[in-house]
Amino acid sequence: MKKREFLKRAAALTSLAFLPSPVWSLDRKKIRIAQIGVGGMGSQDLNFISSHSQVKIVGLCDVDSLALDNVKKIYPNALLYSDYRIMLKEMENQIDAVQISTPDHTHAPAAIMAMNLNKHVYCQKPLTHNPKEARSMIRIAQERNLITQMGIQVHSFYDYKLATILIKEGIIGKVNKVRAWTNGNSGYDGTVPIGNDPIPESLDWNLWLGTSNERPYKEGYYHPSQWRKVIDYGCGTLGDMGVHILDTPYNALELDFPITVKNECREFNGFSFPTKSTVTYNFPGTAYTTDNMTLVWTDGQFPLTEEDLILPQQDKLPIQGSMFIGEKGKLLLPHFMQEPKLIVKGEYKKIDISKYPEALKLRKPYGDYNEDAKVHYHEFVDACLGKTDCSTPFSYSGRLTEVVLLGVIAGRFPNRLLKWDKENFRFEESEVNQFLGSKYRIF
Repeated sequence: MKKREFLKRAAALTSLAFLPSPVWSLDRKKIRIAQIGVGGMGSQDLNFISSHSQVKIVGLCDVDSLALDNVKKIYPNALLYSDYRIMLKEMENQIDAVQISTPDHTHAPAAIMAMNLNKHVYCQKPLTHNPKEARSMIRIAQERNLITQMGIQVHSFYDYKLATILIKEGIIGKVNKVRAWTNGNSGYDGTVPIGNDPIPESLDWNLWLGTSNERPYKEGYYHPSQWRKVIDYGCGTLGDMGVHILDTPYNALELDFPITVKNECREFNGFSFPTKSTVTYNFPGTAYTTDNMTLVWTDGQFPLTEEDLILPQQDKLPIQGSMFIGEKGKLLLPHFMQEPKLIVKGEYKKIDISKYPEALKLRKPYGDYNEDAKVHYHEFVDACLGKTDCSTPFSYSGRLTEVVLLGVIAGRFPNRLLKWDKENFRFEESEVNQFLGSKYRIF
């Protein structure tokens, strides 16, 4: 073989490794998916994605054998693992895509390993545990031309798509402020637990801790359901619900990164997130906003009585949602599965959908969460098959996650205005920058 021909073939093979797998997956009838994290939300994720007729679940991984026991009978042909690193290495040639449903601190380590093996990734929200991880996942996904999706199912719901179209079409004019809130609470203001409890026989505590700092096991504080409240593992209420509720404002207004962020909350205790927060972001203007746009997030404080949130007919404010405040009126978007409501001069106004051609093209909702939620998962599978595109790829959801996590970081410096430099990926207040990433423990 001549040298020129050899180099040409070598270059072709090298580039093939970075092509998205629809190029070769279409030769098979099934997309082979491995699931990391099968307890709690993981079991629901597994059920939703496997409901696609062209999905084959080939691997299941969880650090708790009880969680594996609950799903292995449903997927008897899937190989079982407790360590995702071993699963990805041993099954590298048997996996097309990976779905990740672990606590937040393991999202990026697992996703980055999978992507470096050229696997497509569906990852639960928030995409990452810190902003540096979000930037890394965006970069790797783009470099390797991978199909990616973040698990914010409501992004694919009719109500949120409709609200996005209405805002872009100027139904309330340019938006100058968004109020978003939840009565949910993934915070903890109590004392730091001391001592340790016996580790359940079913749980590999070292693998659960993963890349986070070593900590003794304490029953009722971490695994399986309280980890969101702890800074080492979760992202608090803002990271939990903010990604869902801020998604539509971020998408509809085509926001970028904030100029400033301020979190009004209790003093940082070094262990857990506060039970009450008010986070204010100031964004540069876009085509859909005034020159400066303010977004205010509130959690753990309900009911809210401020003037912008007073509804006509003495209606009660939904316990979760967002209010777009524009030059010509307001648009209320409850969370979730309720259509947006137009408010002009203190009165509800009927929304004439026929005026908005794009809205008429939307798929009507099933009216059942279990059916509507499948759409987002199936979109990912269809994208892996080369049939469509994902609506929340890491190129979008990574930026949204970074915005949310800047507010989480601001909670370490309560009531202080922080200035964000997106181009240089740093806060003007240098002491804050140490929290943009984290050092991984070797485990």
